[in-house]
Amino acid sequence: MNIFSYLQSGLSAIIPFVILLGILIFVHELGHFLVARWCGVRVEVFSLGFGKKLLKYKKGDTTYALSLIPLGGYVKMFGEQPGDHISDEDKKHSFTHKNVWQRIAVVIAGPLMNFLFAVLVFFAVALIGEDAKTPVVGDVAQNTPAYAAGFRSGDKVVSINETPVNTWEDLQRSLSLKENHNLHIDVVVQREGTGETAKIATDAKAEPNPNVLSSYDYVANVDGLTPYSAGTTIGVLEGSPLAALGVQTGDSIMSINGQKVSYWRQLEDTLAKQNAKEPLTIEIMGLREGDKEAKPLTITLAPTASIKTYSMASLGFESSELYLSKVMDNSPAKAAGLHAMDRLISINNVALKKWEDVINNIKSFDGKNPVALTVLRDGQKLNLNITPKMTTQMLPTGTEEKRYTIGIAPIANIAAPELMIVRSENIGQAFARGVEKTWDVSVMTVMSFVRLFQAKISPKNIGGVISIGQAASETFKIGLTQFLQMMAIISVNLFILNLLPIPVLDGGHLVFYAIEVVKGAPLSMRKMELAQQVGLALLMSLMIFALFNDFTRILGL
Repeated sequence: MNIFSYLQSGLSAIIPFVILLGILIFVHELGHFLVARWCGVRVEVFSLGFGKKLLKYKKGDTTYALSLIPLGGYVKMFGEQPGDHISDEDKKHSFTHKNVWQRIAVVIAGPLMNFLFAVLVFFAVALIGEDAKTPVVGDVAQNTPAYAAGFRSGDKVVSINETPVNTWEDLQRSLSLKENHNLHIDVVVQREGTGETAKIATDAKAEPNPNVLSSYDYVANVDGLTPYSAGTTIGVLEGSPLAALGVQTGDSIMSINGQKVSYWRQLEDTLAKQNAKEPLTIEIMGLREGDKEAKPLTITLAPTASIKTYSMASLGFESSELYLSKVMDNSPAKAAGLHAMDRLISINNVALKKWEDVINNIKSFDGKNPVALTVLRDGQKLNLNITPKMTTQMLPTGTEEKRYTIGIAPIANIAAPELMIVRSENIGQAFARGVEKTWDVSVMTVMSFVRLFQAKISPKNIGGVISIGQAASETFKIGLTQFLQMMAIISVNLFILNLLPIPVLDGGHLVFYAIEVVKGAPLSMRKMELAQQVGLALLMSLMIFALFNDFTRILGL
């Protein structure tokens, strides 16, 4: 990549970040500005950004400015510093000389504006339409309680306990519990393929909620019920008919003779229905040398006497999940000689059937004897000895887990959940959705602080401006709805963060004013200055820590 490509990539990431942060800062400061003016306070400066003023315009008593550093903003009010000398004539325009309730209103207006803006954005998203997971059950294994209860792979949940279910989020909400007790559920489902309706009655077991940011401590769980299904990404056996046609491990099958296939469970039945005396046309999605992204490819297999029926075995492919996509540098696997595209066969002479088997076998390492690993490479079996090392892994829940690893990653074979567009039918419904989403995100944000103090999630999850920039850039690439949702989420975070009782933040000022209400007099200048210094030190420490997390995440440390 040349220097111009780097510059283009950098600019494409910076622009969404500046747009997002600029709007949120403007909204926050506008809250302070409007309420200050409403209370009769003279506003001297309204600035987006800090430092040198690049553009400025004065109207009335206020200078409106766009400043150099776009990582914040400020509203400078007349008489803001308690020690300023104010003439009797100007006291009516001084912030310090307003009564305590007016000062509270001015300070709280900024965070409150971020909250209301989030409601507005989620309201707009509800009218535009947002992506949501369909309430479709993923793969249900036969040896699970879910299968025994009557659930089948691909079932679409219609209702739970007579409450309609439209999205997977609705399903999760129906199974959320405040207390530790089992829940009897009557479920109506539609079968995949036939559309037939079935009724299922079972008891869901109360378990600790894996979502540590939820205010619900428990969920009613039926083991084996999941939204995830195996995809159609394949591992191609050497010397097979598909290999001869140029199909490669890591390709994904999209259709067979024009019939779309989305899940692994559909492949065998779809192949079995094809006439082996006729050509077989398979559309795949694959990445070839020189390509930056996967492209569709079509291959046609002519009938042969050696293939009596079409099947995975006769065509020579299997799931990709036991093939390696990557071997990490400086890892035990790299030192032992493992390569990308190796096919894992067994660990300590125990045959591997799925990726979960690999994780469980490595996790159970006793810390003494090396692990005996058998792999298939270029049609040849290789026996390797590997000594796993203890590492810290970040789980999807935000918690850290220490376990043995060897430094490998599979060619994942997970189908993306089926999505649907959810759109509010009218303005009232959209407004209710905006309030609901804003409240949900607010609860999650507060719970994230609670869980941090409870040590239930890792402080490594704290991100700074780089994380915000990455989120803004990635969602901007995906689409307008996703970008707006990210903007609303960050707006809610600013609402909560600014209300933290840390001096220099709005929440710190509110603490000062609350003490003034109780005492009947403001704190002394000395005490407020000392508190401001401590607050500034805390805030700077948090920013440095967040920035450190950003860099370690980027560098993979």
